[in-house]
Amino acid sequence: MNLLLLSLGVGAVPAFLTERVNRPAPAVRIGYLNDAASPYEGAGFVVAERAQLADLGYVLADISAGDIDDPSEFSAVLDGLDAVYVAGGNTFVLLAALRRHGADAVLTGRVRAGLPYIGSSAGSVVTGPSIEPVSLMDDPSAAPDLADRRGLGLVDTVVIPHADGALPPYPPELIARLVETYGSTYPLTLVNDDQALLVEDGSARLISSP
Repeated sequence: MNLLLLSLGVGAVPAFLTERVNRPAPAVRIGYLNDAASPYEGAGFVVAERAQLADLGYVLADISAGDIDDPSEFSAVLDGLDAVYVAGGNTFVLLAALRRHGADAVLTGRVRAGLPYIGSSAGSVVTGPSIEPVSLMDDPSAAPDLADRRGLGLVDTVVIPHADGALPPYPPELIARLVETYGSTYPLTLVNDDQALLVEDGSARLISSP
């Protein structure tokens, strides 16, 4: 598997994709899965996230997994992609959307088979064994149809984005409370906004991603 799990910055994306897709950026097609951002449609950070990826020169294909009611249709969408980018927003909304029509199983299978996965914030958290710890960062009530909080299980740690406390919604005090509350129950990996967790060849390591 090849995963790049971002907190905020996309600086590590070009090298990640260059090593895995042997084509120049304008020929690389990325599926931009935007379900996590649905509660914040039109918000500045939502627009900025997509724009910073597009500015790198890639072709982006917008995907709303929760609106695709046939897993085979979702599978067909992934067929035409070189990589998938799972955007930030509300992690609970994202997991609920993936579960709604079975997109979670399809996506997990494709990533395990080699489809490069780039997650940002919520898109990073959802890859772990559980999203429970980020209930202190995101509002679980935004996804009332989510039956349980098991993640996709692609990695064995819960990525905690924005861990440097630089963004106003996630001050250092909140990050410290999260670690105190969940650190003894779940394996946590704290990722600052200028970092990413790179997962390849069965190992994971923090790298720079300004």
